Amino acid sequence: MPATTAFRRSLAVIAALPLLTLAACGYGSDAKDDDSAKVAAGAQKIDGLDSVKIGYFGNLTHGTALVANQKGFFQKELGATKASYATFNAGPSEIEALNSKSIDIGWIGPSPAINGYTKSDGKNLKIIGGSASGGVKLVVNPDKIKSLKDVKGKKIATPQLGNTQDVALLNWIAEQGWKVDAQSGKGDVTVVRTDNKITPDAYKAGSIDGAWVPEPTASKLVAEGGKVLLDESTLWPDKQFVITNIIVRQDFLKEHPKAVEAVLKASVEANKWINANPDEAKAAANKQLGIDSGKELPADVLDPAWTSIQFTNDPLAATLDTEAAHAVKAGLLEQPNLKDIYDLTVLNKVLKAAGESTVSAAGLGTE
Repeated sequence: MPATTAFRRSLAVIAALPLLTLAACGYGSDAKDDDSAKVAAGAQKIDGLDSVKIGYFGNLTHGTALVANQKGFFQKELGATKASYATFNAGPSEIEALNSKSIDIGWIGPSPAINGYTKSDGKNLKIIGGSASGGVKLVVNPDKIKSLKDVKGKKIATPQLGNTQDVALLNWIAEQGWKVDAQSGKGDVTVVRTDNKITPDAYKAGSIDGAWVPEPTASKLVAEGGKVLLDESTLWPDKQFVITNIIVRQDFLKEHPKAVEAVLKASVEANKWINANPDEAKAAANKQLGIDSGKELPADVLDPAWTSIQFTNDPLAATLDTEAAHAVKAGLLEQPNLKDIYDLTVLNKVLKAAGESTVSAAGLGTE
């Protein structure tokens, strides 16, 4: 079966899955504007807009947005149009904010983007760019799990049912020849769906034996004595897979293409700066985390977490295809229609102007 067909079939589970815990998550807290994001004298509004509302998570895998906020890349490109921000704890709440027009553009993981697209029959959002790859690890208690085969019979946490890491763990379990009921998490391995915020406490309490989680949660577990048993990047060709995309409301893309172009230009500039200045970028991302959440990450968490993430403009669409196929195999997705989930035309325009290579939608949209 072609990968794209499998991918499309895969994603109705996300369509079938509810937008998880919307009421519990709510909309994220407004991020505070930083002094570095000053409007240049004589700057003009873009598309006549007073502001562009940008959403992202307080995660290092959203480092492009953290840095672009902290270093003023967004505001520089938006001119006299104010860059305003909202931070989120989970994808479903960000999708709800996008649907209600509380934000215009957002940084988000692949599973909630797919979910939001399919649940609206392809009418509410588009993936318009990539942001990050990697940054996901299986961290375990080394006293209980010394090798990959020892995972059988243990309790392993993932962030939530049907999310990107949950699907990855279920697929890995199946590849070992073990059986797990995807919905209940019961089987040869017990999959425990646990919010990333409380996973380190669950690990310390001994209620889980390990976790398949993104950064910085993985490095927080290591700081508590955990051991990295598997880096998910080693399971992918070229060690790359999508962990963060950029999405936009379709009506906003249609009505305000210059504003979308400005945000994407800022994203491309931010990624270039991050990759050229990794230590400064790490510090900038952590400073913004502190502004948004009230607490910066300690060095023993920040340093290993940052080095495991690759920042890229490429949405790595082919790996989204594969992730969806994994979800289908796990029984978490039915067939959706994702043929137009990507619109990379504006991003490729920006990349060409910057003298950088254009990116592909892997047959799932326009380029």
